[in-house]
Amino acid sequence: MIRKFLYSQKVAPYVFVLPFILVFLIFWVYPLGSSLGISFQQIQLGQEAEWVGISNYDKLLGDGIFMKAVLNSAVYMVLTLVILIPFPMLFAVLINHKFMWGREFFKSSFFFPALTSVVVAGTIFRLMFGEMEGSLINSILGWFGIEPVKFLKGQVTGFIALLALAAWRWTGVNMLYFLSGLKNIPDEYYEAASIDGASSFQKFMKITMPLLKPTTIYVITISIYAGLAMFIESMMLWNGNNSPKNIGLTIVGYLYRQGIERNNLGYAAAVGIVLLAITMVINLTQLTLSGMFKKEE
Repeated sequence: MIRKFLYSQKVAPYVFVLPFILVFLIFWVYPLGSSLGISFQQIQLGQEAEWVGISNYDKLLGDGIFMKAVLNSAVYMVLTLVILIPFPMLFAVLINHKFMWGREFFKSSFFFPALTSVVVAGTIFRLMFGEMEGSLINSILGWFGIEPVKFLKGQVTGFIALLALAAWRWTGVNMLYFLSGLKNIPDEYYEAASIDGASSFQKFMKITMPLLKPTTIYVITISIYAGLAMFIESMMLWNGNNSPKNIGLTIVGYLYRQGIERNNLGYAAAVGIVLLAITMVINLTQLTLSGMFKKEE
């Protein structure tokens, strides 16, 4: 009876999707619901929880440090989109060219940084952008007669180091996404365009860009999330969660500060819910504007 039930054509689809549904409910819906409930309470370890309503959210609106963290995360997200969308796409197009030599070498070289631990990478970049004269970046600047720069003590220079780390780690990953998208574009389209006299730039704008749209939207979506959720890179670059004047503080870093360092779990949960709301609004907006929710005719 059970065997007949499981092999039923009506039941089989639900059996196959059941693992995903269980994982989704246990590891996403339940934690989200719990966090939402905690965000309306004042909770500290060893003390009884106290219902405080929306006071945690009211406090966030007037929290200057939280607003600084939101601004830092938003700027980081925008700048990583500017860097990690066009350049990986360009590198993917160049590597995918039929006359490109050493294709596998370049793909491996670009992807290798993603295999490096973020802890190791952050430590290396902290030493590279150190303020000592012997640090790599200041040594290079010294060749041009430029005085040593305290990169990690300034807002702009600190973001330069942070973006350099992001570009080094994730350019290869996004490039592979675009390469997979390029593989799905038939060569016949380019051959037909060549017969019509189209230039390489025209082929890129009229064929490559439109047909890469699904891949581009996917990369933008995950990059928005990655930008807003960034934390470990900043923590390792500044060797802790307390950068000078909070120039490297992110939303997740502020959540960590409140929940782990200060044992203010209710307030930290409110920070997490706000982060989720910001991420969802931005991603749903860009997906709507890109036409991903439109029904095909």
